[in-house]
Amino acid sequence: MTEQLTLTPRQRQDLRTIAAMIIPPSEEYRVPGADDEIIQADILATLGRDTRPVVAALDHLARLAGMPLADLEAAARDGVAQQFRSSDGAATLVRVVLQCYYRDDRVLRSLGLELRAPFPRGYVLPDGDWSLLDPVKARGGALRRAP
Repeated sequence: MTEQLTLTPRQRQDLRTIAAMIIPPSEEYRVPGADDEIIQADILATLGRDTRPVVAALDHLARLAGMPLADLEAAARDGVAQQFRSSDGAATLVRVVLQCYYRDDRVLRSLGLELRAPFPRGYVLPDGDWSLLDPVKARGGALRRAP
């Protein structure tokens, strides 16, 4: 039987705090911050296999802060966040927050996107400057498909 890992109340509060730092609300675009109740519920409901690395990242944040991140003053939080940025956990938290934020109906509406699943029709993107990928192509590697 597999163990069901969940976030503690402190970890949930720290996740809400760091999410607000990653994406604050915008009055100009009339969108919530990533600490919004609905977005937070989506994050918690869809963590799945990311739960363990998210827990580790939140615990690391709390160790850097010397207390729950949410309990720090804003200036002290910024300092802790700067220290945390270079850790693997930072990338995990940013990815988890962004994937839920940018599927929220309010955010999609503000971007002028149709409220629907991206597949099977997909979204048409304008042609861009493909030469920006030249450094990636030059690196080569097994993960890149041949042209």
